[in-house]
Amino acid sequence: MSAIRTLEAENLPIGALSRLSGVNIETIRYYERIKMLPRPPRAASGRRVYGRGDVRVLAFIRRARELGFSIDEIRALLRLGAPEKALCREVHEIAVQHLERIRVKVADLRRLERLLAKTVARCSGNTALGCPVLDMLDARHVQTS
Repeated sequence: MSAIRTLEAENLPIGALSRLSGVNIETIRYYERIKMLPRPPRAASGRRVYGRGDVRVLAFIRRARELGFSIDEIRALLRLGAPEKALCREVHEIAVQHLERIRVKVADLRRLERLLAKTVARCSGNTALGCPVLDMLDARHVQTS
């Protein structure tokens, strides 16, 4: 059965949902437990069955996680009706806040890169005693600023 025909079936088992959405089965169950994805109906056999809307929501969550959005941010986006019905102004506000946190992290990573590059450049590679990298990591040598 092709992926398109499976999508049209509306009775997807969790394995097919996982393949189509790119989300691991255990992660799907986790999203159900934390109520990001509604608990699915069950077939007569007791197996969970999903539809194309579930595929879309999971793909949306996966992509949002890849972009670094937190679970709470994704919940907010889903509440706004994402991906189809979100009010752009509200989504924009969430995205701007997320972008600011990313910029702070990037700045922190750049500072860390400079510090580590300077420290590595001072490393002779000889003995561990007096190693600048180990000294930098040793809590007794950490400078508070």
